Amino acid sequence: MAAAAASCLTLPCKSKPFSPSSSLSNTSSRRAGFALRRSPEATSLAFASSLSLTAFPTGVGFLRPVEKPRVPPLRRPAVVCEAAPKKYDSASKRARQAERRRIYNKARKSEIKTRMKKVLEALDVLRKKSDAQAEEILPIEKLIADAYSAIDKAIQVGTLHGNTGARRKSRLARRKKAVEIHHGWYIPAAAAA
Repeated sequence: MAAAAASCLTLPCKSKPFSPSSSLSNTSSRRAGFALRRSPEATSLAFASSLSLTAFPTGVGFLRPVEKPRVPPLRRPAVVCEAAPKKYDSASKRARQAERRRIYNKARKSEIKTRMKKVLEALDVLRKKSDAQAEEILPIEKLIADAYSAIDKAIQVGTLHGNTGARRKSRLARRKKAVEIHHGWYIPAAAAA
C-alpha cells in the first residue's frame, strides 16, 4: 500500500494555465462535429484520479474528500403559485352540496322531460287517428296530470323557475286543445260566435 502511495505521489504532471477561450473553442468544435484528441494532461489527470481512488478508498488518510462548508441559502421573498387554491371547509361543503343538488335536479328535470314526451307522443298518435273517440283523451289527461304534478314539484323545490314551469304546462294544454279542435270535440268561443 505504501508503494502504491509513493507511485501515486510521484506521477509526472505538467500543469498548464486554464483559459476559458480554449475550452469554449473545444466545445464549439465538438458541436460542429469535429473529433478532438484528448490532451495528455487531461489523460494523466484522469489516470491519477482513478488510481488514487482505487489505492486509497474514500475516508482513509490524507485523501479524504474535502467537505465544503454549507452556506445557508439567501433569504428572498418567495413567490408561491399553486395550480388550484386550497378550498376552505365552508367552500368544500358548498361544493358537496352543489353536487348533491345538481344530481337531484338532473333527475327531476329528466322526469319532467320524460312525462312531457309521453304526453306529446300520445297526443300525436290521437291526432293522426281518423276514427278517434272523445273518451280516448281521458288516459292522456291522466298523463297530463302526472306531468303537471312533476312540474309543480320541481318549481316548489327550486329546480325550475316558476315561469319555465308555467310555459311547459301551457305547451301541454295548448297541444291537447289543438287535438280536441282538430277532431271537433271542442269548439272555441270565438269561432262559435
